[in-house]
Amino acid sequence: MLEKTNVIYFENELEDEFSRAQITPKKIDKDYCYLGGLGRRLGRLFFYHILAKPIAFLYLKIKYGHRTVNRNVLKEVKKTGFFLYGNHTNPIADALVPTMLSHPIGVYVIVHANNVSMPVLGKITPSLGALPLPDDIVAARNFNFAIETLIENKKCIAIYPEAHIWPYYTGIRNYGDNAFRYPAKANVPVFSFTNTYHKKLGKTPRIITYIDGPFYPDESCSLGERRKKLHEQVILSMRNNAKKNTVELIKYVKKEDV
Repeated sequence: MLEKTNVIYFENELEDEFSRAQITPKKIDKDYCYLGGLGRRLGRLFFYHILAKPIAFLYLKIKYGHRTVNRNVLKEVKKTGFFLYGNHTNPIADALVPTMLSHPIGVYVIVHANNVSMPVLGKITPSLGALPLPDDIVAARNFNFAIETLIENKKCIAIYPEAHIWPYYTGIRNYGDNAFRYPAKANVPVFSFTNTYHKKLGKTPRIITYIDGPFYPDESCSLGERRKKLHEQVILSMRNNAKKNTVELIKYVKKEDV
C-alpha cells in the first residue's frame, strides 16, 4: 500500500532544490574533458553498454514497474541525432529512464556538476554519458562542441529543463526556453517524456513514461523563435501528460499561499 501524502513548502519553483544529496561540485573549467579519448570509449562500452543498461532495466521494472507509452515515435529518428526533454522528479529513476527510451541509441545527459563530483561514482558518470554544465567561457565552448559532435554522430541528448529535482512532483514547473537553443541551432528533432506516478502493490508507485513528438525546429524562423516554439510545444505536451498522474505522494505548496 502506498504511503500517505506528505507536504513540502517551496518559495521559488525555478530555484528550490529538494534532493537529499549533499555534494560539493567541482568547477567545470577549460581543463574538463567532455568527449575523452580511447579510455573514455572503453569506459563507455563497459560501464554504459555492458553494466548500466541491464541494471537500469531491472531496477526500473522491479522497483517501479516501469513502462512507456508511445515509444514507437522514436523510430522516426533512427538516422539522426535528437533531444529528449523530461520532468525532473526522481533522483535515481531520472538517471535511468533516458537510457531505456533511447535504446539502442546511446544517450548523453546534460547534468549539474554534482554528478561528476562524487568521490568514486563521479569518475564513472562521464562514461555513462554525463555532460556537466560549464563554468567558464572556454569550458562552454568545449561543451557546445561536444553536443554538436554527439548530434552529428546520431546520438541522443537528454535534458531536464526544470533543473532541480522535486521528488514525486505531479505537475510541470515553469522553465524557460534557454535549454532549447541546442536543437534550435542543430535543426534536429525534439521529444518530450513525462514520468507519471500510479498505484501498484508496495510502498513505491508505478512509473509510466509518456513520450510525445517529434517536434521539429521551424527553419523559417529566427533562432530565437525556433527556440521559443520548441519550448511551447514541449512544455504543453508535458503538462497534458502530467494530468495522467493518479498518485500524489508529496504535495508541493507555495509558502505565500499558506
